[in-house]
Amino acid sequence: MKAMIMAAGVGSRLMPLTMDIPKPMIPMANRPLMEIIVELLSDHGFNNLISNLHYQADYISSYFGEGSSHGVSMLYSQEEELMGTAGGVKNCEWFLDETFVIMSGDALTDVDLGRLLQEHRRKGALATIAVKEVDEVQHFGVVVSDEQGRILRFQEKPRPEEALSNLANTGIYIFEPEIFKYIPSRQFYDFGKQVFPHLVKNGAPFYAVPISDYWCDVGNLDTYRQSHADILEHKVRVGLKSTKRELDTATVLQGLNTQINSKAQFRGNVVIGANTCIEAGAILDNCVIWDNTYIGKGAHITDAVIGSDCHIGQNVNIMSGTVVASHCNIGDTIQIGPNRKVFNTTGGELELEQG
Repeated sequence: MKAMIMAAGVGSRLMPLTMDIPKPMIPMANRPLMEIIVELLSDHGFNNLISNLHYQADYISSYFGEGSSHGVSMLYSQEEELMGTAGGVKNCEWFLDETFVIMSGDALTDVDLGRLLQEHRRKGALATIAVKEVDEVQHFGVVVSDEQGRILRFQEKPRPEEALSNLANTGIYIFEPEIFKYIPSRQFYDFGKQVFPHLVKNGAPFYAVPISDYWCDVGNLDTYRQSHADILEHKVRVGLKSTKRELDTATVLQGLNTQINSKAQFRGNVVIGANTCIEAGAILDNCVIWDNTYIGKGAHITDAVIGSDCHIGQNVNIMSGTVVASHCNIGDTIQIGPNRKVFNTTGGELELEQG
């Protein structure tokens, strides 16, 4: 079976983590997020995959190659200019010649694609959207459907008092090839703003299927940290390829070749990347540390994300909500306030922005 992974986005809301890495490839429990999606598709029998690429395209194509090491066949559709969600899929019409799945390369999920496909076929749908109940409707595109699941309309990030539904569009779709009749060629075109309203207007067999499985749009730094906590707390079914340690005060996911001093302290949910060194007296509290990073003696990092190849000096205090881009060198005894974005300028100097 065939599927497409949407992977052309820039990931601006995750800056500065995505300064030199595409959003689908950001580490998720010490492996690329998109790798988890590829494995999910493969586990459900979707072994013929294509992905659209734009930002840092070579990073993705060189990692997955032809897909054989992941048990799939991988092809790529390069977009020199972004074509929109539907336009990017239209470019792959030559490949998507049977019932196919669309998934975002930047969402963490363990959705049962087999059940979704079964519902799609049972209803004789042209298009099916997986929808998920959410509490904060104002952050999502909301889907309104009738009792049979037929989609009636959409609301884009409605205020809670105006929302007609609490079912969010997850960006997980199943289409029949006939969907391409609704997408013009060689132009920017969007599913949510153009294709889907046209399907509703034309009375096409267009359905929503609620899912109870885990789904998280890893769209910002808060959801990025939260998704790691959800993995460590077994709220999502994801295979781990790092060592997990249960301590009295913390759950720690530890990458390969880490060096952790016995006097370092951990609290909450902590993820430590490969080839990382944690010195004595360091305190890591609900944080994510990427590969090849050094954390000095007495450093205190709380509710933060530290990129790869960073040097965090002795007695540094990094407060809640802060993200440090890769390749940063933070000197001893520096304190970085809450909700900051820290990155290197072209001159090599550190720059801080309010998050």
